[in-house]
Amino acid sequence: MNLFPWLLWLHIFGAVVAFGPTFAFPLIGGMGGKEPMHANFATRISEKIEKGITIPLAIVQGITGVGLLLASGRNLTDSTNYWLDLAIVLYAIALTLAIFVQTPRIELVVQMTSSPPPPPAPGATPSGPPPALLAAVKAVQQGGMLLTVLVVVIIFLMVMKPGA
Repeated sequence: MNLFPWLLWLHIFGAVVAFGPTFAFPLIGGMGGKEPMHANFATRISEKIEKGITIPLAIVQGITGVGLLLASGRNLTDSTNYWLDLAIVLYAIALTLAIFVQTPRIELVVQMTSSPPPPPAPGATPSGPPPALLAAVKAVQQGGMLLTVLVVVIIFLMVMKPGA
């Protein structure tokens, strides 16, 4: 039985399900930023999607990718497969960043927004979010943009196969 078509279907379907929702993260975060009372919920829902869908299925992408390599007999050292080699390296970088950098950053924002800030001193005007929270949110945004670019480049390489 030829497993290649089944693995290819799983690989493509997994990519759509894993990475599709991540394109909504900027919208979710933007709405949370405009409604500070909902910022924690917006961050928690993004975290749940990342931990419950994106990262597990991104790992499955690697497994189905290895299966596709084995089923196709493709040679990674062949110079016409540089697009695949580059996509694999970018995938490893993106997965590492998502698990070890972005996830802890998101957890920090969730922790920082889990309880309301202390009220201002009597007579003082509220000063807005603490600088540490703003810095953490900015780091999450920048990490998210980097991961989005990596995913788009990987998809481009996998679909267009430049030089193949």
